[in-house]
Amino acid sequence: MSSSVRLIRNHRLTQAVDYAYAASVEAPVRSLWLAGACPLDAEGRTVAAGDFVGQAHQVMRNLMTVLEDEGAALTDLVRTTVYVVSSRQADLVAVWDVYREYLGEHDVPSTLLGVSVLGYHDQLVEVEAVAVVGLNGAPG
Repeated sequence: MSSSVRLIRNHRLTQAVDYAYAASVEAPVRSLWLAGACPLDAEGRTVAAGDFVGQAHQVMRNLMTVLEDEGAALTDLVRTTVYVVSSRQADLVAVWDVYREYLGEHDVPSTLLGVSVLGYHDQLVEVEAVAVVGLNGAPG
C-alpha cells in the first residue's frame, strides 16, 4: 500500500533521532484522527497488567486494526503521541522500542511522554495517532 505521507528530515538538526521532524501530505486525501489506542482485549479488559512491553504490543495491534478497517496502514500515519505511565526513562524507551518495531522505516513525527495515569485500570501505555489515506480509502 502506498502512502500519501512524505516524511521530512531537517539536516540542520541532529540526525541522531529515530523519527522524522515533520510530515507533509498532498491533497486530496482523507484524514483519520484516531482516539488513543489502549491495551484492551476484545472484551474490554486491560491486558498485560504491569508489563510495559506487553501492553505496547497490544496497543500497536489495536492501532493497526483500526487503520486496516479504514483502508489504511501504519505507513499512513502522519503524527503520533505515545503515552507511558512512568517517570523512568527506561520504561519509556522499552515502549518506544516496541512502537518502533511496528513502524519500521516509517519514522513518523512523534512525541513520547511519561504521564502519571491513563484512563483504564492497570493501563500503562496509549498511542494517539493521525493518518491520511487517498480519497475513498484508496492509497494516496
